[in-house]
Amino acid sequence: MHSIARRLLAIGLVALPCLPALAAPWLDETPRIAVVSAFQPELTLLLAKIDKPTQHRVNGVTFTTGSLQGKPVVVFLSGISMTNAAMNTQLVLDRFKVTHLVFSGIAGGVNPALNIGDVTVAQRWGQYLEVLIARETAPGKYSAPPWMDDVKLPNYGMLHPRPVEVRSATAPGMEKKFWFDVDPAMLATARSLKDVGLASCEPASKAATVKDINGKDIPPPPPKCLAKSPKLVFGGNGVSGQAFVDNAAFREYTFKTFEANVLDMETAATAMVAHSNGVPYIAFRSLSDLAGGGDGENEIGTFFKIAADNSAKVLLAFLAAWK
Repeated sequence: MHSIARRLLAIGLVALPCLPALAAPWLDETPRIAVVSAFQPELTLLLAKIDKPTQHRVNGVTFTTGSLQGKPVVVFLSGISMTNAAMNTQLVLDRFKVTHLVFSGIAGGVNPALNIGDVTVAQRWGQYLEVLIARETAPGKYSAPPWMDDVKLPNYGMLHPRPVEVRSATAPGMEKKFWFDVDPAMLATARSLKDVGLASCEPASKAATVKDINGKDIPPPPPKCLAKSPKLVFGGNGVSGQAFVDNAAFREYTFKTFEANVLDMETAATAMVAHSNGVPYIAFRSLSDLAGGGDGENEIGTFFKIAADNSAKVLLAFLAAWK
């Protein structure tokens, strides 16, 4: 390039023509169901059951192809958070021939009728922390600007939930949506599941002894068990947002406002990406804690393994039944 042109380009007086972005190549030609979890314990049981696994790495994310229950799959971790879930869901859709998308993992229970270990299969998902932070117009009173006419749901103090702007392959232009429905055919298959065998207790330790804090051999502790036998719950709503919730008052607000069974930090972001790409999706979420509704400390550290495996068991049963 001529030296004068280089100087003009550097200061922005000359622009090079815009070229279209080149699509990344497929990493695999087989049509597959994408199976996503947020963090490693949610995926442990599933990875152990993949037949003929092959690993691919893109942008630091490991995608494992193979088959589960005889179905071609690509399995990966989105990472925790809405941004990670959206980014890496789009990544799997860009690099693999994904026909359907299934999320499996743990969540906080919002519906007081549900218990830790229950597995929920919500009918739709929304982003409950897509909000306006409103001005305080009187002591304890927060109001949305009059021109912001999409604020319809009850607020929690200054937080006013709003729909999100969406563009998709099937709808021209932009639309505003709060709820993203799961695929009806996938939900119908999930509803047909019987006798999944949800666990109430962790597996007993196979070790004869374990070491205590002083290095002394002691009997292994008894396996942790749930207070109530877990169940499958179909329908209702799930919500997601950029917060780990451990607050009883906010849990109650979330249940009353959104009629939600569970909340988490990823599913609604994945649902929005699936909607924008025209890919059918469903999510299985097992309660690891009560989002601040329990009597003592948050229970996630005690029961996340049982909850994660219960969700994975439902996913495996779903894949076996899916046609």
